[in-house]
Amino acid sequence: MKIDEVRQHVTTPLTAPAFAPVVPRFTNREYLNIVYRTDADALRAVVPEPLRVEDPLVRFEVMKMGDVSGYGPYTESGQAIEVTFDGERGEYLHAMYLDNFPATASGREVSAYPKTVGRPSLYVDNGVLVGTLDYGTLRVATATMGYKHHELDAREAEKQITVPTFMLKTIPGYDGAPRVQELVRTEITDVVVKEAYTGPARLQLFQHVLAPLADLPVLEVVSASHILTDLTLAPVKPVFDYLKGEQS
Repeated sequence: MKIDEVRQHVTTPLTAPAFAPVVPRFTNREYLNIVYRTDADALRAVVPEPLRVEDPLVRFEVMKMGDVSGYGPYTESGQAIEVTFDGERGEYLHAMYLDNFPATASGREVSAYPKTVGRPSLYVDNGVLVGTLDYGTLRVATATMGYKHHELDAREAEKQITVPTFMLKTIPGYDGAPRVQELVRTEITDVVVKEAYTGPARLQLFQHVLAPLADLPVLEVVSASHILTDLTLAPVKPVFDYLKGEQS
C-alpha cells in the first residue's frame, strides 16, 4: 500500500476498518432522561477545569438507537453533568456505556466521547419505561418512569437534548505522556422531535469499581423525559488546550 493510500485511512485495520467512514444519521433515537441532584463536592472532584459546576445536577440517560447509518441499532447509557464554559451553559459527558463496538471506537477516535463497554437496555414493563445498565454480569443502574403520562412540548424536548456538549479528548504519546489533551465542544443538529413525554421517575445507582456511576449519588430526582427523535451529531471543535494552558 502506497504512502498516499495509507493517508486516506482514518483508522485500522487498514483493510477492515473498525468503523465506517460516514457521518451517522440517527433515526428513531429514543431517550430516557432522568435529571437528578447530587453532591456538589463529588461533581467538582470529577469535572475538569475550566468547566465550572454551578448547580449540582446530573442527567442519567439511556438511549435506544432505532437505526444508525454505519452502525445499525444499539443502546447506550451514561451520565452528563450540567456545567458552564466561558459563560455558556451546557453538559459535560462524564461516562458512556455501549453495546456496539464500531460506535464505541468511532466515538472515541473520531470525536472525544468517553465511551466504553456496557450492556444498557430500554424497554416497557407493566406501564413503566425501564432503563437499565449492566457492566459485565452486574447491575449498576436502574431507572423507571411512568410510560407516556404527560405530553412534553416538542420545543422543550429539543431544548433538553441540544444543549452544547463538552468532552475531554486525550491521546497518549509513545512515552506515556499526553500527546493531545483538549476540551472539545459539540452539539446535536438537524433534530426532528417525533414524540416527547414527562412523568414521575425513580433512579437507583449501584456501586461498581469500573462503572462508578454511584460516586455521583442520587439525592433528589428533579425531572424526567421520554423523547423519540431523529438527529445528527455535529463535528467536535477544540475550545481549550491543556498542554498549552490556553483556549483554542
